[in-house]
Amino acid sequence: MTQKIIQVGLAGFGMSGQIFQAPFIHAHKHFHLKKVFERNSEKSKIEYPYVEVVKTFDALLTDDIDLIVISTPNNYHFSMAKQALEAGKNVIVEKPMGITANEGEMLCQLAKEKKLLLSPYQNRRFDNDFLTVKDLIETDQLGEIYDFEVHYDRYITKPSAKKWKAEGGKGINILYDLGVHIIDQAYTLFGMPDEVYADFRKLRPETSEFDSFEVTLYYGNTKVTLVAGESVIYQGPRYKINGSKGTFIKSGPDAQERALISGKRPPSEDWGIELEENYGSLYYPSGDQILEKKITSFVGDYGNYYTNIYEALSNINTLYVKPEEAVAVLKIIAAAEKSNFEKKRIAMVK
Repeated sequence: MTQKIIQVGLAGFGMSGQIFQAPFIHAHKHFHLKKVFERNSEKSKIEYPYVEVVKTFDALLTDDIDLIVISTPNNYHFSMAKQALEAGKNVIVEKPMGITANEGEMLCQLAKEKKLLLSPYQNRRFDNDFLTVKDLIETDQLGEIYDFEVHYDRYITKPSAKKWKAEGGKGINILYDLGVHIIDQAYTLFGMPDEVYADFRKLRPETSEFDSFEVTLYYGNTKVTLVAGESVIYQGPRYKINGSKGTFIKSGPDAQERALISGKRPPSEDWGIELEENYGSLYYPSGDQILEKKITSFVGDYGNYYTNIYEALSNINTLYVKPEEAVAVLKIIAAAEKSNFEKKRIAMVK
């Protein structure tokens, strides 16, 4: 039986479209990158000469397109996803799926009514460090989790080259950028928290809103601390997890982003494989001693996100990154914003 090739229309060819979307669509045997919406350029044709560049979003919503991938600035995500769903298209939308949980819920309801696939692009669930941490927790190698701390830090000295990021606005800040990733990871592991506490700071004069945050999620005896900043000169551990059976510490980002930015493209034999020197360490008690064990990192591959999309569209598998999960993340973000404003913990409704 001939397997269907899913025809893809990609909206936007900035960093997300160019680095995190197009390479994996192009490399996947079940997808064909047919059209790219670029309003003011034709950069996509340099790397993918076969694509048709269109100048309006409407030009993607044609009968020859099965799946729309929205990789435009944050403030267009909701409206474009809504328009695509109303046109009968399956949709992948770059995070955040909307600016508010209400927008996310509207998209979920529309996709359900239309019987269409809708998935937020949470590629960081396929980072090698997160996959490794997830396995350690699921296989009970850490025991009861007491403290789960994640840092997503950067050192930035200039204003963003992206005009929409530099100007800012509702839903355009570090919480909706880096924060969405690590909040999604926490939600994937622990679900909806009991309470949320947050502190936002503006450390760089050129930042439009704030450029540093600490969001704390409380789950009974488990405390999850999510931190991101743009003024961190030396980055310490990315993950530090304390449990009843051991402590896991892991430094360094997933290798895929560096590879993609440098021009490397999947597939390759070493794609997503981390160097042994960057493996994390599990510290655990043995008698009167604390021993260290290097933990081999899982292989990261953002292409697995698209494999699941194909399987979901083909009724082979269930959708891995569900739109309802993006709504939950937006509710946590709203609670964090309220907490920062009111300077107190915010109870979550489950």
